[in-house]
Amino acid sequence: MSTATAPQTPAQELRERRPSPVDQLDPAYEPTTPEKEESPLNKLAGVHNIQPTFAATDRHIPDNYVSYTISRQKYLPPVTWKTLLQNIQWISFLALTITPAIAIYGIFTTAWNTKTAIWSVVYYFITGLGITAGYHRLWAHRAYNASVPLQFALALAGAGAVEGSIKWWSRGHRAHHRYTDTKLDPYSAHEGFWHAHVGWMLVKPRGKIGVADVSDLSRNKVVRWQHKNYVPLIFTMGFVVPTVVAGLGWGDWWGGFFFAGAARLVFVHHSTFCVNSLAHWLGEQPFDNKHTPRDHFITALCTVGEGYHNFHHQFPMDFRNAIKWYQYDPTKWFIWTMSQFKLASHLKRFPDNEIKKGQYTMKLQELQEQAEHLQWPKSSNELPVISWDDFKTESKERALVAVHGFIHDCSSFIEDHPGGAHLIKRAIGTDATTAFFGGVYDHSNAAHNMLAMMRVGILDGGMEVEHLKRRPAESAGSSVTNSPVSSASASSVDIQSLADQDEDFRLDQTQLNSQGPVPKAPFGQPQAMVADRWTLSVPPSEKWRIVQTVPDVRPGLLGRSHSLEKITRADSRGETAELIGEKA
Repeated sequence: MSTATAPQTPAQELRERRPSPVDQLDPAYEPTTPEKEESPLNKLAGVHNIQPTFAATDRHIPDNYVSYTISRQKYLPPVTWKTLLQNIQWISFLALTITPAIAIYGIFTTAWNTKTAIWSVVYYFITGLGITAGYHRLWAHRAYNASVPLQFALALAGAGAVEGSIKWWSRGHRAHHRYTDTKLDPYSAHEGFWHAHVGWMLVKPRGKIGVADVSDLSRNKVVRWQHKNYVPLIFTMGFVVPTVVAGLGWGDWWGGFFFAGAARLVFVHHSTFCVNSLAHWLGEQPFDNKHTPRDHFITALCTVGEGYHNFHHQFPMDFRNAIKWYQYDPTKWFIWTMSQFKLASHLKRFPDNEIKKGQYTMKLQELQEQAEHLQWPKSSNELPVISWDDFKTESKERALVAVHGFIHDCSSFIEDHPGGAHLIKRAIGTDATTAFFGGVYDHSNAAHNMLAMMRVGILDGGMEVEHLKRRPAESAGSSVTNSPVSSASASSVDIQSLADQDEDFRLDQTQLNSQGPVPKAPFGQPQAMVADRWTLSVPPSEKWRIVQTVPDVRPGLLGRSHSLEKITRADSRGETAELIGEKA
């Protein structure tokens, strides 16, 4: 039973014919026109003409497309030795096996020629740039705009790499970025190194890869021209051109064919394949570790600059793969050079602020992993609050010393104290904050860390406060004598109590919100060593310790009336203009 397609409304037809902003920026854009009849060679190779369209391929996918497709898709059974032959993709298999066989034969039968060797390396970079600067950064990621002459040159060079047409290559690569490391990724690294490197081309995929939109490429006349003439182009650019140049140039016809043609093609193939395999296995992840891509100099050497893959997967529309001047990225240098000759424009750079956020996040994760293996002192929430009198009583049996609001048991450290046991012994049962914070010795961070591990309690009031002491029964009715409080020895003092005792400590709400005025350092004491009088002092390692928190909604936030900002922060900082290349 056949089903008829519903006719489109005039509004739908208008939308599909309307050029997008991408089309308007593309010099090779041309209105949709019917393609002519397919060539016999393309029919034989299974290459069909591109039908231009403005309708996105993925316009109807559901929001849960990835999980739904993976769970519902029917996968082919695993390949076994008995089913191997019927699962081989023969066109790819022959291209990837015959070419190296020809190169090996040429090595043993053809004399060495230095000019041919140099030409082979030069042509390797030409065809390699056709893939990296053309297929990859221009057409797959739209990282910059290229003039029509440059597009034709890159399309011809890319055809010489014999890795499929621009449309086919870009469609697979966009799927790789959208579904990285999932079952919908055409060359997922989770399926194994060799699968990602070459196996996905040799054996039929077990399931369909994810949908990816390439409707923009269907409207590019250079892409359509290359796709239509792909089969003759791969033979011309892959073998004829390198052979003719070597033959007419210095008479080495066979050398041009075997080395500049076949051997060079083998190196180009595996150079590109390393982006799918080696770049997901070797190196560091300085921007994100959610997926497998990694950065490494060796991969960059093997792939004409595509080795900083962790950066690329985080910022795929950036025309750069390496952001440091000393990192190897000839593709970036080529694109920049073309822009100087006005052959390329709108070079996209992801905002530096957002790039640094990625690096910052990964450093925090690394520090958090280190922190999980360290022993930390007890926090104030885990310690008992002890009155001054109880502290004094307990210190008669244990070597208890109060330093900046915390009570420390120094019994095990007395004899090991670098300054001598006598300094700790005289501080037992007293508040030694002033001495510890530079009065006697300006202790190092290591000393702060060690002292924090000796915490056993918190001093009520944070210091020796007269009105918090127990009063003898006979003097219960007498008045309390206020004692002066030094800023170096005060810490977690009860603010209201101080305000009642001393006019100098009366604080307005602004000061309370900012945790009080910054105390002045006594003579000879560094300002950095003076702690805030309203907070318990903790060592730098604990102060900067990363503690994961669960985000919550503040009370009353949802009930408050809000208005949207009229301009985003990205717009106000110029980040959007920077991303689309207006500042390039």
